[in-house]
Formats: sequence, C-alpha cells, structure tokens
Amino acid sequence: MRAERMSSTIRPARWAVTAIFGINGVLIASLAVRTPSLKQDLGLSAAQLGLVSALFGVTGVLTMQVTGALTARFGSKAVVRVVTPALPVLLLGIGAAPQYLGMAVLQMAFGAVNGMLDVSMNVHAVAVERAAKRHIINGCHGAWSVGSVIGALLGSGAAHIGMSRGGHYAVLAVVLTPAALVAGRFLLPTEPEKDTAAAAPARRGWSVWRTGWTRQLLVFGAMGATVLTAEAAAADWSGVFLHDVRHATLGLAGLGYVAFAACETSLRLVGDRIQARVSARRLLFWSGLTATAGMTVVVLSPWPWLGIAGFGVTGLGLATSLPVLFGLVGHLGAEQAGGDAGAATMVSRFTTMTYTGIMIGPAIIGWVAHLVGLTWTLTLLIPFLLGTAVAARTVDLTGRRTEAAPADADAAQ
Repeated sequence: MRAERMSSTIRPARWAVTAIFGINGVLIASLAVRTPSLKQDLGLSAAQLGLVSALFGVTGVLTMQVTGALTARFGSKAVVRVVTPALPVLLLGIGAAPQYLGMAVLQMAFGAVNGMLDVSMNVHAVAVERAAKRHIINGCHGAWSVGSVIGALLGSGAAHIGMSRGGHYAVLAVVLTPAALVAGRFLLPTEPEKDTAAAAPARRGWSVWRTGWTRQLLVFGAMGATVLTAEAAAADWSGVFLHDVRHATLGLAGLGYVAFAACETSLRLVGDRIQARVSARRLLFWSGLTATAGMTVVVLSPWPWLGIAGFGVTGLGLATSLPVLFGLVGHLGAEQAGGDAGAATMVSRFTTMTYTGIMIGPAIIGWVAHLVGLTWTLTLLIPFLLGTAVAARTVDLTGRRTEAAPADADAAQ
C-alpha cells in the first residue's frame, strides 16, 4: 500500500520540483535585470552596488553549510516548502526598501534563503530521481533557464513601460507566492533521517564543513566551478568581445549571449532523454569537448557571426554538465551517508565550490582582460574546459550505486 502511494506521488513531485526550479529562475532574473533601476532609485555608487552583490553571494554560501543539517532534521520537502515562498516576499521587500541599508539587509536575506533553496531543491530533485529511477535533473535545470528568460523579459518590459521595482516585484509576489505554496504541497514526501551513524555527521551543522572533502568531490567541484565561470564569461563578456574585438554592431553583439542561452536551454530540456541513453562519463566528456570547441571558434573567428555561432556551441557544451554533476554528487551523498541528509551535505559542499566560479569568475576575467586583453582571457578558459573532459575520463563517477538511483549502464566504461 505504501509503495502504491509513493508511486502515485512521483509524477506530481517531478512537476512540482521542476516548477520550483522555474520559480527560482524567474526570481533571480527579476532581481538581476532591475539592477540599473535599483542603482538609479537609491542613487548607489558602483562600490555600493558591488558590495551588495558580494554579500548576496557570501550569505548564500554560508547558509549552504547548514542546509545539510536542516534537511537531516526536517527532510528536503520541508526545507523547500519553507524557503521557496519566502523568496518572492523578500523580493517585494527589496523593491519597497527606501534606503540603502534596509535594501542591503534584505538582499543579504534573499541571498541566504536562495542558498538554502539552491541546495534543497537539487537534493529533492535527486530524491525524485531515486524514487522514479529515471533522470529528471536536466529538465529541472532547463526549467530554471526558461524561468530566467521569462524573468528577464518581464523585467525588461516592466522597466520599458516605466513600472517601478516595487510594483514589478509586487506583481511577482502575488503570482509566485501562491504558486510556490501549491508546488510545495506536491513535492515527494521525505522523512527526516534516523539517528544512524551514517546520518549523524550531517546533523553537526558547521562541523560538517571541515570533513569529507574527498578528491572525488573536489574534482566535481572544480568541474562545476569551471562550467559556471564559462557561463559567466558568456553572460558578461560575449557582447563586449563581439563589439570591441570583432567590431560587431551593438545589436549584433547582443546575439552572442542570445545564441548561448538559447542553445543551453534547448539542450537542457532534452538532457534527461540523452542521459537515459548515454552514461554520465560519456556525456560529461563530450560536453567538455563541445564547450572547448565552441570557445575555440569564438577566439579564432575573424567574423562576428562565426563568433556568435561559437558562443552557441559553447552553450550546447555547457548545457548538461552542471545538472549531471549535481545528480552525481547528490546520488553519491545519498548512498554513502544516508538519504536526504547525505545528499544535502554533498550538494552543499559542491555548490559552495561552484558558487566560487559564478561569484569571482567575472571579476577575474575582467582583471585578466585588463592585463592581456579579452581575446587571450577567453583563450585561457579553453584548457580549463578541456580539463573537464579529461576529468570525466579519469575520476570515479560512480561510487557505490543503489537500486533507487537511475542506472548508467556504461558508467564505468
């Protein structure tokens, strides 16, 4: 009877967690796309804006370290249900804050809650994968990408018609808070971990930070950080490269990121079907080679249109890498340390490393570009992208598998 009940909850849970990813994408993009309005409304300097952005990332990384303990105690469903509806409410507060200090505090709170959601929603996606015995995490990340595009378009439209940030965020809160509450009801039932030796380390909160940093996890984290650094390079520097170096018009230069995002999102939406037929090892290997080829085309192309195509190929290469890595890390944690608690512990560590790429990557790229030029800076990404392909061939991706995890038939090849 319990098995029948569990089976009947898997399909709704899959769509519920996918919706959570999409909601998160809308909210993050909505915050980012209104940054110029924020700067103007509060009269912020570049230094003040940079400090807020840094604090957003730092608080997120800090809360990731305790998410494993919270998940061990309450289960991933409970954590996701609490933190997801809190995000649109905090976004509403950011839009309404009249002064820098209040806005900065709310931004820090938003970053902290988002860090918890980043870990817990990926942990829950892994839990659904294990229950369904099929891959879903690429689709979840695809939903995040679609949500970010929708959020960016809505934000740009709101700014174009002169809607205030407060009004824009109020509309989002009215729509997305109930959506988050409804989606949370259909998440897969997860139980708090029992008091076992395997689950105990996840309960120690901050002490978990100091242990368990295996070579395998460090390699996964380095691969994830490389992927997000390359994504940040495409988002922040593709237009600058095409305009300043390849002399494209401003309108044409903007198509570099459009091509990247469109290709990445499209492949993520079919990534689970691909992963059902191809092992994680092979998928990561060919993804790394594809991203390497795409970035090589970007830096060698003498024409803007070929550079745009190169960014598109890079997007294809990076599309499935991060979701596959999240799935590997989550499944290994669940198998080695016990269910949600083990998955959350491993995912929080992995996410800490990947966040490093997204937080400091753009700054490093800008600094290096100032020294050696943007072409050589993007060229330096190529060996790192190639390194992800090499790592996929050399590091142990499997660990100890269980029947509940989706099978990669040739994962050990």
